[in-house]
Amino acid sequence: MTSPFERRIAACQRRLADGNADLLVCFPSPNLTYLTGFEESPSERHLLLFVPEQDDPALVAPTMYEDQLAALPVPSLQPRLWNDADDPREVVAGVLEEYSMGGAGSDSGTVLVDDRLWATFAQDLRELLPGADFGLASTVLEPLRIRKDDVELEALRRAGAVADRVSLEIRQRGDDLIGTTESELATEIERSLAAAGGEGPAFETIVAAGPNGARPHHHSGSREITAGDPIVLDFGAFVPAALESGTGRYPGDQTRTIVVGEPPAEYERVHETVLTAQRAAVDAVEPGVTAGSIDRAARSVIEEAGYGDAFVHRTGHGVGLEVHEPPYIVAGNDRELEPGMVFSVEPGIYLEDEFGVRIEDLVVVTEDGAERLNETPRGWETDAE
Repeated sequence: MTSPFERRIAACQRRLADGNADLLVCFPSPNLTYLTGFEESPSERHLLLFVPEQDDPALVAPTMYEDQLAALPVPSLQPRLWNDADDPREVVAGVLEEYSMGGAGSDSGTVLVDDRLWATFAQDLRELLPGADFGLASTVLEPLRIRKDDVELEALRRAGAVADRVSLEIRQRGDDLIGTTESELATEIERSLAAAGGEGPAFETIVAAGPNGARPHHHSGSREITAGDPIVLDFGAFVPAALESGTGRYPGDQTRTIVVGEPPAEYERVHETVLTAQRAAVDAVEPGVTAGSIDRAARSVIEEAGYGDAFVHRTGHGVGLEVHEPPYIVAGNDRELEPGMVFSVEPGIYLEDEFGVRIEDLVVVTEDGAERLNETPRGWETDAE
């Protein structure tokens, strides 16, 4: 039985053939992890995956990675190792020659490079393939990554459950939240995410109390939570995919806005408007509709309530190996939704110097609608016990 990574490489090669491209080159990035299960941070060292349209893929890497590469679940992957006494560009040139690319008299074909490839490595390829046409790997990989397979969906459901558990814990603290600073609560949330099975926060945890909630990407600070403060809580953690080997971590991402005590004037109306907008957007999700139409479903509710100017960001973003990836749920995006796509639905209203309200769930497009990956209460009341 082939591994998910072998199936992904085969799908990548089919798309290369369909697009008349000869070679795809990946750099340490989610694209590399998606295709091989190998996760590493970018560095000055040459670590490049080559996926040709027909032949076996090759991975140029420093010798320090030999054991890790040998354990990858891609039998067809051929490591091309180099040590510090070598010129890695010569190793890259050798791989290109194996694929009959480069060299005198060759037009070098069409090469698609990782969208995040550092300029120094792109320049190496341009020098080695002076006659090549260059494009972006996303033209091949985005259509594959945008529809999650069963392994990915299972991980995203677990990430949603981790966020749900912590959301309930925070809500149930009720009056105990009063006097806690935003930073203290953010730290507590991250500890709870780890205790619930998360492997590190998926992004910087947002705790925004009172007027700070009017800043969509507020950085949690020293402000103490007081009675009556609306508190925007936006957090999630990575969880590992259940792969036989290799790696791949998928994030949770949930936002709730709660109040301890009596909320400010107008707050209940604003919160209900955001909740209605989110419900309308989720209800609109089904295969064949556009990403832009989901944004319109949420935005129209907020505009009709008179808060259109206070909804200052898109309605959502795709989620997968990255916290932000296609499809983007934004006005004008004509991309049609397909089963297996996963994205956030997170409308918000932000009243400067007063408060903000955002409610966010992740959803997966199903054959006939949407499945929410978060199921905690979306109301603003807390439960003091």
